[in-house]
Formats: sequence, structure tokens, C-alpha cells
Amino acid sequence: MIFTPIGILIAVIIILMFNGIRVLREYERAVIFRLGRVATAIVGGNGPGLIVLLPFIDKMVKVSLRMVTMDVPPQDVITADNVSVKVNAIVYFRVVDPQRAVIQVEDFLYATSQIAQTTLRSVLGQSQLDELLTKREQLNTSLQRIIDQQTEPWGVKVTLVEVKNVDLPQDMIRAIAKQAEAERERRAKVIHALGEFEAAQKLSEAADIVSVNPTTLQLRFLQTLTEISAEKNSTIIFPVPIDLLTPLLKRHVADS
Repeated sequence: MIFTPIGILIAVIIILMFNGIRVLREYERAVIFRLGRVATAIVGGNGPGLIVLLPFIDKMVKVSLRMVTMDVPPQDVITADNVSVKVNAIVYFRVVDPQRAVIQVEDFLYATSQIAQTTLRSVLGQSQLDELLTKREQLNTSLQRIIDQQTEPWGVKVTLVEVKNVDLPQDMIRAIAKQAEAERERRAKVIHALGEFEAAQKLSEAADIVSVNPTTLQLRFLQTLTEISAEKNSTIIFPVPIDLLTPLLKRHVADS
């Protein structure tokens, strides 16, 4: 087989043309540099689909538009009330402007991770331990807003930040457990006192009713006798109100 110069040239051109063809998926976009400058007039645009590059002239940087889930490593945080804790979080973000994500920052993934770590230490360091444990939603919102403000010039949108774990020292865990136990005991005593107070109120109301109409006491006495008679007891000791015996005593004295 004889290779002529024209045939070799045509083969080289065909190979270069195939090397200049790129296919981008639906979630991908391309930032193309032509001789060092951002090129806008590209066959096929910036994606998705088929893109044709000029060999040796165009250089393509591919950027994904999908949501990125980034784990923020545990950070040592000293809260506003001087408690040392370890806190980690998770950040959800995505690229909304591929051109800025490539031009404005060298590595937007690494930069976003560093911003998330420093912001986590800064925001949580201004909070009390109780706020860190009970007001998690407010802290998450504050973290998301601050990190998003920092990454906005890079074309990165932070949609959600969640504080995952808060690791406390052992002595602090014991102190919190004692505090919780003391709080439960306090509530139990308050509930018991309220029960005693309500019972005393009801007894006072019952006494007022009996004082107005003594017959109610006799009815209660008869009801109690009925309840006792239903029990299988060999011996029953039951206090008899002196009011029931007063008429009998008066009659006995009159007869004597």
C-alpha cells in the first residue's frame, strides 16, 4: 500500500476532526477557551449534545450542574459558653454559572469545602451549647445563608446546610444527664403538688356541700356500707359519724 502525501494529509485532518468532537450529557456544560479567551461562538454551543472544537485552538473544561453532596469533616468548636465540642455537617450545592465556576476560582469544590469549614466554626462558636442542641434549624439556616453569600461570586448556589453530629466531652454528657434528671424530678414534684392542691380544693368543696346539707353525709355513709358489704371480709371496722348517733343519744337521755 502506497501512502501519498495527500492521503496522509486527509487522514490527519479526519483524525483531528474526530478528536475535536465532544458529546455532553444533559447535566453537563462546557466552558471553552479559544487561544486563552472564553469562546462563545461554538458549533453546538456549550451543551448538552454535540460540540465541535477546533484542534490545537480550543480547550474545553467540562462542568456538572448536578447537586453535589459534600461532607464537612468534624471541626473543633468552642461555644460562646466555653464548651469544646466536635461538630460536622453536610452541604448541598450546585453550579448555576459554569463560566464563573471555572474562571473566578481555581477549584470550586475545594473552595466551597474550605468556606463551609470556616463558617461552621465561626457561626457555631458564637452560639451557646443549649442553642447548638435545641435550635438546630435556625443554625442551619444561618450557615446556608452565609456560605451561599461567599460562593455566589463563583457561580455556586448553596441550597442546604445540615449540622449532623455534635460530639460532647464525657463530663459534659454526665452534667447534661444530671440536669435532665433534676428537671424531671422538679416536674414530678410540681405535678404532685398540683394534684394535692386540686384534691384539697375538691375536699373543701365537698365539705361546703355537707355543711349546707348534712343529709349528703348520711347518703355517703350508706353508699360506703353497700360497697363494704360486697367485699368478702370477716371483720369490718367502720367509723360511724357522731352526727348519726346524736338523735339516738338524745332519745336515750330523755327516756332515762
